[in-house]
This record gives sequence, C-alpha cells and structure tokens, in this order.
Amino acid sequence: MPDTAPSPAIHPPTPPTRQAATAPPAALTLEERLTLVNMEMTARLNEAAVAHAVNTAHIPVEPLDLADVVTVPLTPTLQPPPASYPTPVAALLQRAHHRLLTGGWCKDVLVDEDGALCMLGAIRIEARGDSGLESDAATVLLDAIRRTFGDDVVSVPSFNDAHGTGRVPIRMVDQAAHLADARGL
Repeated sequence: MPDTAPSPAIHPPTPPTRQAATAPPAALTLEERLTLVNMEMTARLNEAAVAHAVNTAHIPVEPLDLADVVTVPLTPTLQPPPASYPTPVAALLQRAHHRLLTGGWCKDVLVDEDGALCMLGAIRIEARGDSGLESDAATVLLDAIRRTFGDDVVSVPSFNDAHGTGRVPIRMVDQAAHLADARGL
C-alpha cells in the first residue's frame, strides 16, 4: 500500500443560521395614526411659531387701541335715521353724522372715488347749497373739536386728515350736533 497522507475529512457545509422569524409590525389603528399625526403637526407648528418669533423680533410694534378695531356693524343702512333736531344747524350736523356712518368716511379729499366723505364734505352735501348754514355748522364743529382736543386744532380739514380712521371724526360731528342743539342753533 502506498504511503499517502490521510485525506482531510470532508464536513458538510454548515447551513446558514436562520434568524428567528419575527411577526410583521401590527397595523396602527386609526386613533393611533391620528395621535401620531397630531403630535407631528404640533411639533411643526411649535417650530414655526419659534421661527416666526425669531424672524419678527426686530419689528417694532405699536400698542393697539381696540376702539380703532371694533367698529359699528357693517349694515348701518338698515337702521332708521335718528329723529331730527329741531334747530337747523343741529339737524344739519346730525344728517352729516348719519351720512358719514352710512356712506363712509375719507380723508385728504371732500369725496373719494367710492363716494365716502370727509367731515366738511358731509356737511356740504347735507347743507344742499345753503352756504350760510354750511358755515355755521363748520364753526360749531370746530368749536366742538377744540373743546375736546384743545385750541391747537387749526381747522376742520386738518383735524379730519390727521386721523387714520373715521371713528374720532365721525364722533366729533355727532358731538357738534349735540352742541348746536344745546346752543339753539
């Protein structure tokens, strides 16, 4: 017999190890999915709020007067006009006040392109061409303005144009009507 080295034993290859079979993840219920979406959206909104606060921190903010925001109802034309004062100047100022409430207020012009009027524009329209009555009403209006805002007010147009909204000018026309009635004008 020939001398040969023993041949190495052939071992069968080891089978690859199998991982334990895991069950697929359970499907989320609708409530669970909604909760996850809610949490994600809340996180996104909080992140956006922080980004907005950081990006707008340099912008100066003026305090807001709620009287400038809260206004009369949008349908004042549905309200009947108030009972007229018995005196001509007071009645004129009352009609001018009602016209400003229903037709709108403007500044820098007597009548704007939308038909809104300034204080003197409303008086002029309601005076219907009576320049003496118009002048008397403007005088009483200037007196009422000066009673509230001091003698620094030069004229009705400058007072009207100094305001960004019609709230104060319209209120002053109403106060002028009360003043004219009290004076018997």
